[in-house]
Amino acid sequence: MVTTTGEWVAACPVEAVRPEEALRWDHAGASFAIVRSPDGAYFAIDGHCTHEKIHLADGIVDGNIIECPKHFGTFDYRTGAARTLPACIDLRSYEVKVEDGTVFVKI
Repeated sequence: MVTTTGEWVAACPVEAVRPEEALRWDHAGASFAIVRSPDGAYFAIDGHCTHEKIHLADGIVDGNIIECPKHFGTFDYRTGAARTLPACIDLRSYEVKVEDGTVFVKI
């Protein structure tokens, strides 16, 4: 489920996230993973795996999937959907826009 209400917050410069990588971003007591897809689109999801709260920015990004570095559960970073066990609870995903070289997340 994509969060669509809230305010736009500057998260990082676009060059801070390379294609098929994730960046940890902490804001207002919450942690997020910002991911850049192979085609250059940006996405934001809750930062911690729903299985054991390990930060996903430390995991592997491959195609449209991000893998938890601890037990290898996977999520579709475009939607937050859990894809493989032990991850079975979806992540929240957030609307993202890019303006003037900055990635903004609606939280």
